Amino acid sequence: MSQEKVNQYKESKKNRKEAVQKEKQKALFTKLGLGVVGLALVIWLGYSAVVTVQNAEGPAVTVDTSAITEYVSGLEE
Repeated sequence: MSQEKVNQYKESKKNRKEAVQKEKQKALFTKLGLGVVGLALVIWLGYSAVVTVQNAEGPAVTVDTSAITEYVSGLEE
């Protein structure tokens, strides 16, 4: 039994570097995937907000410029 454990430990030690590298790669791809999904969500929310604001119609505004016209014509005289 002891020799089996020693052999098992040697085998795991031999493959440890590759296993750690695979775990790091998996963590990196997970982070990249979550980052891409998060970025897509932020872009979608921003786009939706811009479209909503652009399509919203505000109240009609009228401006009476007769006072300014009278003032300017008074300056010209």
